[in-house]
Amino acid sequence: MTTAYDFTATNIDGEEIDLSQYRGKPLLIVNTASQCGFTPQYTGLEELSKTYGEKGLVVLGFPCNQFGHQEPGDAEEIKNFCNLTYDVSFPMFSKVDVNGKDAHPLFAWLRSEKSTVLGSRIKWNFTKFLVNKEGQVVDRFPPTAKPASLSGKIEKLL
Repeated sequence: MTTAYDFTATNIDGEEIDLSQYRGKPLLIVNTASQCGFTPQYTGLEELSKTYGEKGLVVLGFPCNQFGHQEPGDAEEIKNFCNLTYDVSFPMFSKVDVNGKDAHPLFAWLRSEKSTVLGSRIKWNFTKFLVNKEGQVVDRFPPTAKPASLSGKIEKLL
């Protein structure tokens, strides 16, 4: 059975990261954007990372430019924005597609594991996928779900 730990992704610094390094830890995987109405959620994601990181949670941010071209920058611009504007300390990855034929394999898998009543397609930036310690997707949250509202579900996985 495929798990989140079976994938690799390029981090914001251009290094290939094997997600198996997070084996045994719950993950919150989010497609992000710097110029979106939901961009202030970086603050809440960072709070989740700081609050639950010591207990094992790893937040993973994947910039995406597929929705309204709200992530137009290159990796360096995205990294600077996240660091300077939101003091992001959780792992950020290079820009990916989350839908379509060029979707990153991780997101194709996440979508296939947890679709919504409207289908598996990701509708907008800041869609969140919660993965348990076994690497299985246990929940999917819409962009409107504030990071703090996920605390109870995260605590059950720790």
